[in-house]
Amino acid sequence: MLPLPALLALTTTVFLGCLTEVLPAGLLLGMSEELGVSPSATGQLVTVYAITTALTAVPLTGATLRVPRKRLLLVLIFGFLATNLVIAVSSSYPLILATRVVSGALTGVMWSLVAGYAMRLAPAGLTGRALAVAMSGTPIGFALGVPAGTALGEFADWRWAFAAMALISVPLLAWVSVAVPAVPAERTEPTRPLAASRLPGMRPVLATVALFSLGHNVAYTYIGPVFAGLGVERMLGAALLVFGCATVGGLVAVGSALDSRPRAVLLSCSVATAAAIVLMGISDGVHGLVLAAAALWGLGFGGAPTAFQAVTAVLAGPTADAAQSLTIAAWNGAVAGGALVGGLLLPLGTSSLPWCAAFLILVPLLFSRRVVLSAPADRCRSRR
Repeated sequence: MLPLPALLALTTTVFLGCLTEVLPAGLLLGMSEELGVSPSATGQLVTVYAITTALTAVPLTGATLRVPRKRLLLVLIFGFLATNLVIAVSSSYPLILATRVVSGALTGVMWSLVAGYAMRLAPAGLTGRALAVAMSGTPIGFALGVPAGTALGEFADWRWAFAAMALISVPLLAWVSVAVPAVPAERTEPTRPLAASRLPGMRPVLATVALFSLGHNVAYTYIGPVFAGLGVERMLGAALLVFGCATVGGLVAVGSALDSRPRAVLLSCSVATAAAIVLMGISDGVHGLVLAAAALWGLGFGGAPTAFQAVTAVLAGPTADAAQSLTIAAWNGAVAGGALVGGLLLPLGTSSLPWCAAFLILVPLLFSRRVVLSAPADRCRSRR
């Protein structure tokens, strides 16, 4: 039986981290006006966050491998409380930008920590489901948290959205203190992240992660112009809602199959996401096809991060935390890379974006035979 109180505390931590990362995109215009900077400069609050996460996940995870896991988790949550509170009360764009750098560094460690933590708390044979429960904070953040935070910012003020995230952190600290069991840090010399990258099958998985995230973000970052090119820009809100809700369904589907068929799940996520993006590109603006593509995209994307982390943990075994930092770095580096590649392609026409995105996502299938899963999904429990 899964330890749901502990796992749901991890879910809330992931939700908080996801919301902290992406919420400025929904509050962009209000923040831009009050801080006296351009919308593009405000958008850099998201870009800088992702780049910082990518650059710091590996070294900071390596530096904290010997810190007791629960203590580290509490420090990270307190960090989210402090940084969101600073942003809520600050009127200085440089200070907010610097605070976002700190938040990004916290998030890189958080993603690596939570994935391994959830799988170590689960009974044998249920590690995939435990990971899916913990990681459900991400699709819930996209589907519910971002719209709710954006609405709060529009109804009251963007500062209240950041204040709300700081307030969420207070009961979360108490919840984690009471409900989450302590997990020891490494007792011996821990395997460093770069050493974990040399494990059999790890590099093909990292290539899959990077190219999947790169392709997804080439299309998703510029979904507004893509919809305008299709003549359905007024459907963007509805399509994003369908996408967000479908991500929850995708995570549920992945969680039910991850323990028995992790490699098949990973490949299915890639194929479904690529097919959805192509379908959207060739929909010719037909409303039913556009919404069907958004739903399929959400299903494929929703479980992908969890599948990537589970496969990484299977390959890494006792070095799962170190290996997770590589996955996080690859994913977040590709977030920024996707925005760059998409921006370079945009002058060629929006019709090129879906095809480029799908190609990037499908390229790693060439590596699929090298992703050898030689251990059951609960192998990472050997660290307990």
